[in-house]
Amino acid sequence: MSKSADPCPKSAVSHGVGIAGLVGLGLWTLVARHYGMNGPNAGLAAVVACGIPMVLWSLLVDKVHRNPSTGIDWNAPARSVRSMLDTSLVKIAGLWATWLAIAVCYCIGRWYWTGSYRFAMDLLMAAAPWLLLLSIPYVIWLDRRLVEPRDACFAFGQWVIGGAAGKADMAQVANHARAWAVKGFFTAFMISIVPGNFASVIDWRLDGLLHNPVALTGFLIGIMFMIDVCMATVGYLLTMKPLDSHIRTANPYLGGWLAALLCYPPFVMMGAGGPFDYHGGGAEWDVWTRGMPALQWGLGALLVLLTAIYAWATVAFGIRFSNLTHRGILTHGPYRWTRHPAYLTKNLFWWFSSLPFLTTTGSLTDMVRNCALLGVTNAVYYWRARTEEQHLSADPAYQAYSDWMARNAPVPRFFAWVVGRKPDVPRETQPAE
Repeated sequence: MSKSADPCPKSAVSHGVGIAGLVGLGLWTLVARHYGMNGPNAGLAAVVACGIPMVLWSLLVDKVHRNPSTGIDWNAPARSVRSMLDTSLVKIAGLWATWLAIAVCYCIGRWYWTGSYRFAMDLLMAAAPWLLLLSIPYVIWLDRRLVEPRDACFAFGQWVIGGAAGKADMAQVANHARAWAVKGFFTAFMISIVPGNFASVIDWRLDGLLHNPVALTGFLIGIMFMIDVCMATVGYLLTMKPLDSHIRTANPYLGGWLAALLCYPPFVMMGAGGPFDYHGGGAEWDVWTRGMPALQWGLGALLVLLTAIYAWATVAFGIRFSNLTHRGILTHGPYRWTRHPAYLTKNLFWWFSSLPFLTTTGSLTDMVRNCALLGVTNAVYYWRARTEEQHLSADPAYQAYSDWMARNAPVPRFFAWVVGRKPDVPRETQPAE
């Protein structure tokens, strides 16, 4: 069947958004390297440098604010402030109560006040008064334009206030709580790792880099990780309806949350000394390839390629990246090869970078353990992928994309071939005779 007869469903995000962000981030990185700006604030500026071009592209080129999925009607006359004030006040109460709950969780979690997390806490505390003040005109302005202003935030406000504001829709309350749990948990984490990733690129010495495959590989991988982190941080910060980047739904399945949280601090299982740590008695790829430059160049190139695809998978989201959420269905870039390009490349990277079947101890036990634990780690990511598909499949747009991928994408077709499963072929329409 020709591609024209079976076109890929349209992506919710254009290629241009991510490219605009890359240009902004690249220019700022060059400036920062030139002047040696490697501090936390310079890292934060990198997030701004890639975020602003993406917002401008989204509004001026893609005109995402006109999408029906925003829930905003720009053509209808704006409602009066008086007519919307009661609704807006309920939403503001719900929003402020949400932020208070997140702040309490930050206070309870000791890890938020040590190490790299401290920068995130200081930043959020400095931003809090401004967010509280700006939320008032923002909510009122938005409610005047929304087709249905009584959304999940309103339902949560009803629940907080009690019967005086009417009976809350508990399904909406739960969705609001899940969405903000995602934002609260992951935003702090992403902000905390921005400075370190940015500084690693700024501080890297370039002397003799082109003649050292290990150093060049490390530098390029560092750049990819910086891109991934900065882009993802923008996504967590900009969950806004006027940008059509709001969270439609957050994953309602407990399994999805468990699988995701196992991969992030303080619950991470794969870190050094963790239950799934697969490095015991092992070494990284550069140790095993020492003295073999051809192998170092080849394996280094493979690791860079895998990391580049991993970063590309984040760039493709533009301003919509976040875990455990539905913010529009992506069908472009690496998402035309596989439904989960980041998970696939990340797990392959771990196998080729750690080479768990080789051990410095010569112990068969270490080899078996490392391979088994990396296999368990792979299984966790497979679990994450399946729960994400379960969540997104509630949207017909994702069902159409998933079906198209089964018929056309190389990775799903390869695995279907491995297990002997034939993809369904849609019937082609026939002209009347």
